[in-house]
Amino acid sequence: MSRTHSFAAHSFKTRTFQAYGLTAITVALLSSTLSARAQTPDFPDGPGKQTVVATCGGCHDINRARAGYTPEGWRTVIRMMQNMEVPIPAAEWPIVAEYLTKNFPEKSKPVAAVSEGPMTATIKLWPVPTPGSRPHDPLATRDGMIWYTGQLSNKLGRVDPKTGEFKEFTLKSPHTGPHGLVEDKSGNIWFTGNNQSLIGKLDPKTGAVTEYPMPNPEAKDPHTLLFDHDGILWFTVQQANMLGRLDPATGDIKLVTSPTPKSRPYGMAVNSKNVVFFVEFGANKVASIDGKTMKITEYPLPDAGARPRRIAITPDDIIWYTDFSRGFLGRLDTKDGKVTEWQSPSGPKSEPYGISVVKGALVYSESGAKPNTIVRFDPKNEKFQTWAIPGGGDIIRNTDVTPDGNFVGANSLVNAVTLVELK
Repeated sequence: MSRTHSFAAHSFKTRTFQAYGLTAITVALLSSTLSARAQTPDFPDGPGKQTVVATCGGCHDINRARAGYTPEGWRTVIRMMQNMEVPIPAAEWPIVAEYLTKNFPEKSKPVAAVSEGPMTATIKLWPVPTPGSRPHDPLATRDGMIWYTGQLSNKLGRVDPKTGEFKEFTLKSPHTGPHGLVEDKSGNIWFTGNNQSLIGKLDPKTGAVTEYPMPNPEAKDPHTLLFDHDGILWFTVQQANMLGRLDPATGDIKLVTSPTPKSRPYGMAVNSKNVVFFVEFGANKVASIDGKTMKITEYPLPDAGARPRRIAITPDDIIWYTDFSRGFLGRLDTKDGKVTEWQSPSGPKSEPYGISVVKGALVYSESGAKPNTIVRFDPKNEKFQTWAIPGGGDIIRNTDVTPDGNFVGANSLVNAVTLVELK
């Protein structure tokens, strides 16, 4: 069942949600033990507690551990921390792993709602070569390859889906934290350096990396990026609450601040008229930015609790978004402000995330369902069809579409790349 709303451009009260990324992970190496202990007055006693409290809390809010993981999930998280050279002696890692696995098991999640429909799906997964890479964003390039950002391995990688052969490229600066990913017309691969405050360009032919540092020290976490139809690179800077544009011809970067404080610009898409749209994950808003003036126009969503995380645009220039916090798929027509919502099949806690337009339908992943799902929504008949991801999936954060119209994702917590062939 859908919900339809029309609205005027007025404000709603907003809430800010904790990010799930590891944007400031390198700060861990410099943060104080005192600060970490202050965050964890009631962690369970036992071997490993002191190390966890003294070290892990320096990177991020240590209470994230309370969300819990499966034993396999904790092993992956620990490999991520080891990749980032968290200063824990080798002999202590098994103790830390046992402490976390014992005291913070995975919490219950909504059971995935798997439903039949007119399409068949073949889902293929390839484990990436470097353990604990945390594959974040995927990219389907024109040559048929599938790329991914190894956010915690400091690598970009690609797999040939025909052969399963991988190649990984180590980046120029240590702990760059590659996040978003996009291809230019010459076949170069551009990425956001989430930890090092930069935009990067990789030449796959030579492996050479060019870096474009942020001109403003406040712009610490470049996030998602895309090219508009004129070849200008646009990107979000989530925690800094900014949008940016980079001219590849000159390397010039311009930044502008979102008009809503703490709105956390997140996913992006460009429409047929070359207008760049983005969603504000810290607010109940979709927005656009003018290509010349960089003026931002916001479109408040009718529910104050809405937190759109990713965005896709159909050929008719209708905006579609995944409402992560409420478990909805949303549709916005910017011409009249009409918003229509559909509850995602696995319910309010299904956490819909990465989304793309695939062969006229919306395809996205539910990252909160157990197991994670691939969801297809046909806008013509407003029908859903869902499939469980083999092995559980575990968080497809962003998605892309191959030249022949197949859905691509990267599974962060199972360290894999996914291809979904829909027929």
